[in-house]
Amino acid sequence: MGFFSDPLYTPEYVLQGDEYAVFTTNKGVIRVKLDTQGAPIHAANFCELASSGFYDDLKFHRYVPGFVIQGGCPNTRDMTSDDVAKGRAGADGMPGTGGPGYSIKHEYGTNPSNLHNDGALAMARSSHPDSAGSQFYFCLGPQHGLDSGYTVFGQTVEGFDVIASLRAGDVIESIRIEHGAA
Repeated sequence: MGFFSDPLYTPEYVLQGDEYAVFTTNKGVIRVKLDTQGAPIHAANFCELASSGFYDDLKFHRYVPGFVIQGGCPNTRDMTSDDVAKGRAGADGMPGTGGPGYSIKHEYGTNPSNLHNDGALAMARSSHPDSAGSQFYFCLGPQHGLDSGYTVFGQTVEGFDVIASLRAGDVIESIRIEHGAA
């Protein structure tokens, strides 16, 4: 049975509707309001992974100036920042090729606020629409060409300067889920 013929994962995390993701990186802190209404599957999946510690100590593995900074690949966990930045293979495979072992359904076609604005948090995927799992990216400026193909599930409210300073090899020390106003 092929990977995409397997049932898509449904997160067990119960959204309260006021979730914020607080990224602590080696460059500083980023605070993101999650879009629990427009992208509930992606938001719940992200909260579930973050709450389990999945993202702790992973590295950002892809930086495209003026476009995106991407992270969330578990293959980077035991790699040095230098090896990730240079695109070397680690013990678990190439940076950018790992995931949580499942995929979730895309929501870019149903999310009325699926806008890749500056600081948008969106889920990366392969060429298959329902292939997102754990890898995410921040937009470095508006990227509206992505609106019709990738699910946005959050918007940065604090830490734009931190996002702008991130590069491949930088460390996601932790991502914690908080509740309440910005």
